[in-house]
Amino acid sequence: GETTADSGAGEATAAAGEFPTTGSGVVNLYNWTDYIDPEELKRFTAETGIEVILDTYDSNETLLAKLQSGATGYDVIVPSDYMVQQMIELDLLQNVGVASFPNGGNIKPDLVDVYWDSGRNYTAPWNYGTTGIACNFAAEPGCANIKSWKDYFTAGLDKMDSLKDQVEVVSAALRATGVGKDDLCTTDKAKYLAAEELLAGFKPDVIESDGGIERVTAGTSNVRHAWNGSTHRMTVENPDVQYIYPSEGVNLWADNLAIPVGAPNLDNAKIFINWMMDPKSAGAQSNFSGYDNGITGSDAFMDESLKTDPAVVVPADKQALLSPLPNCSEEARELYTQVFTTWTTSQ
Repeated sequence: GETTADSGAGEATAAAGEFPTTGSGVVNLYNWTDYIDPEELKRFTAETGIEVILDTYDSNETLLAKLQSGATGYDVIVPSDYMVQQMIELDLLQNVGVASFPNGGNIKPDLVDVYWDSGRNYTAPWNYGTTGIACNFAAEPGCANIKSWKDYFTAGLDKMDSLKDQVEVVSAALRATGVGKDDLCTTDKAKYLAAEELLAGFKPDVIESDGGIERVTAGTSNVRHAWNGSTHRMTVENPDVQYIYPSEGVNLWADNLAIPVGAPNLDNAKIFINWMMDPKSAGAQSNFSGYDNGITGSDAFMDESLKTDPAVVVPADKQALLSPLPNCSEEARELYTQVFTTWTTSQ
């Protein structure tokens, strides 16, 4: 029968105002490729009555271009930190008061007052991670010689594989040519020219953000500019694949759930984001994606293999290598685009 033992949860829900609890119809999720467990989407539908329609993209820039071209119909999107800040400035996101959602109190304390959304009005934390190098040490003996971004870009090995992501590729090339972590948004054209010259000699077999896990696991790629969670998933399949933290430093990024302006199913979007801030949902998401998440209590639901992988849990001696993904000025962003476009079109 009913007891009063549960009144705390009831009060919390009441305090959050008229928060929708059950829904019907659909929620349109526009997410990075291969970044959510289909089984979890089924569980969400079973628990809420809302069907998830999934569309995918391969970079923050693709997501932004899609919204700026007037694409409507998306309810939930997954922008990274710097892109959230750009989107708020462009009035593309709705302020829905995420921190005051019933599960808003689950946000890890150090992820509440973040630079891109202080107080968490627009976004909920999703996964966060780093971007380094995945290398198959058994298939490619040259992996042992890759200690830095410079080593990676100049290695000239077979079966090399790159992200198709201008912020990641160009910032790594800047680091490799001597630009410090605090200067990654420089507008000094000479520094971009040096990065461009380095990249001119870098001819990987694949430039594609999607499908890296499959390629490395299948052995068609051996050396990959890779996100740490993707690398974890490769290592689970093949322990010879290890994550390298390049000596010049790595980008630390944090992805977020947000609701774009004009979302057709606002209540369903809120229900989806709130559901994802539940520790069980967040833990299941980490188990699928290979990344840590921003939800307190999710550890209890996370696989042991995640908690012991140095790609996921950054070793103490690597902590100093991490710096936030840069959010650059428009002038610097144009230089990034220029270097990246020059490189991709010259392949």
